[in-house]
Amino acid sequence: MTEHLLHLTEEPLWEAARRAGTYEMSTRGRTLREEGFIHCSLPHQLPAVAQALYGADAQGLVVLVIDADRIPAPVRYEAMEPGGEEFPHIYGPLPADAVVEVRPWAGHPSHAGGEAE
Repeated sequence: MTEHLLHLTEEPLWEAARRAGTYEMSTRGRTLREEGFIHCSLPHQLPAVAQALYGADAQGLVVLVIDADRIPAPVRYEAMEPGGEEFPHIYGPLPADAVVEVRPWAGHPSHAGGEAE
């Protein structure tokens, strides 16, 4: 089964990327160019990431469900600190066609897509 990665973003940013053909935001308020990679999560990691980045401000957020096999750029699993939990990072632009589903984010784990792994 293909591995799916998740990325939480603002819906207007995704819509603009979909029209352009590539997504190049890394995380809230930071681009791929600024950060060097696109931050992603696995389903069990997404609720904590959403809380850390957006807190209670979950209005207008969507979860991009990404087929890792469709990403031409390297995907590396890296920890923020030695011995910490590893998160998937995409080291290049995300082709819009690698996003196989877009789900609304309502701020709780059931929207993270437990079936996506």
